[in-house]
Amino acid sequence: MNLNKDVFLIFTSAFLRSFAVSCASVFLGIYLAERGFGLVEMGLVLTLGLLGSALATLVVGLWGETLGRKSSLVLTSALMVIGGLGLAYSHNFYMILFMVFLGLVNGQGRDRGAQNALDQAILPDTTTDQDRTKIFVGYNIVLDVGHSLGALASTLPYWIRLATGVSAIESYQWTFLFYSVLLSGNVLLYSLLSKKVEVTHRHERVKISEETRPVIAKLAGLFGLDSFGGGFLTSALISYWFFERFGTGEEFLGPLFFLARSLNVVSYLGSFWLSKRIGLVNTMVFTHIPASFLMITASFMPNFWIAALLFLARESLSSMDIPARQSYIMAVVRPKERTFTAGVTNVTRNLGTALGPSFAGASMQAVNLAFPLLFGSGLKIIYDLLLFQSFRHLKPPEEKGRGPLGQGA
Repeated sequence: MNLNKDVFLIFTSAFLRSFAVSCASVFLGIYLAERGFGLVEMGLVLTLGLLGSALATLVVGLWGETLGRKSSLVLTSALMVIGGLGLAYSHNFYMILFMVFLGLVNGQGRDRGAQNALDQAILPDTTTDQDRTKIFVGYNIVLDVGHSLGALASTLPYWIRLATGVSAIESYQWTFLFYSVLLSGNVLLYSLLSKKVEVTHRHERVKISEETRPVIAKLAGLFGLDSFGGGFLTSALISYWFFERFGTGEEFLGPLFFLARSLNVVSYLGSFWLSKRIGLVNTMVFTHIPASFLMITASFMPNFWIAALLFLARESLSSMDIPARQSYIMAVVRPKERTFTAGVTNVTRNLGTALGPSFAGASMQAVNLAFPLLFGSGLKIIYDLLLFQSFRHLKPPEEKGRGPLGQGA
């Protein structure tokens, strides 16, 4: 894997961003509850933040090449800094809604915003077709190392209260300031990227080929379905489910999500090994379905420890599709179409995820506390079956000549 300067800067930025996002997402729902907001208001906050992220992703997808990839990365990073400051200092609910939208606040617990889409567009140009999946594995390992350490850092409010005696709300506000400081580092790092990250001249309009358009449209639609299901399974909502169902505080939730993200990291290595043997699409589908069944099973468990073990088993499989999916998307389009493709497919993912929490919050209140876990997992299974049916025959360059199940044709 070629670790040149630009790859190093992208990987380092991804680490800081994923650390900050994961840290904030674990206690975001609890913080909002401490502020006196109900489940419906909590769902709205999560939805508005994810909608802001989706809009930013759409903008960079449509105009990222015109604005410049580097400039887009710097600008969206600066907006995230503002989001952290807004959560720390806003006292009015409507101001919080505005600030999470403007600041691209991601309660999903995973880095899936505009910067992620741009990173995906840039990285394939730094390597070969044979090593493309490997560099995405490396990228996602860095992301989930950040996610796991960020989840562990979500215990900061607890330790701040213990050390200083401040109120719960103040301890969360201090941690949001820490979130903004971390993301300020991204603004600096992305500003150091070279001109090589741009594949077109500024203001040059990229045309999408007739062959590519239906592929992008179908992928975007399927990813939207998957992410709508994922919107019922955000870290903020799962951690709130543990909190309400078993009375689990952040001193236990932080280590739990640290272990979950650590298992995600290990699973990426399995993803690379598996994709080399059965292909990218098969890796995406045949690891994702068992993960969804594990989440469904966890929702019926009578105590925290059994539910937590099933949740961790789910996390050991649920992310194996990510580097395979990113590599596949970038492989089946032309290099100049990658920013647009990454933007469009990520924006449908973000929109799907953004819509989920509002429905999830309302269903937790009106139907059952575990309903989002069941419904979200069910939608993900439907997505996997449709993806396999639609794309098992469309191969990336390195898989030409293989049969639909990965073997030689």
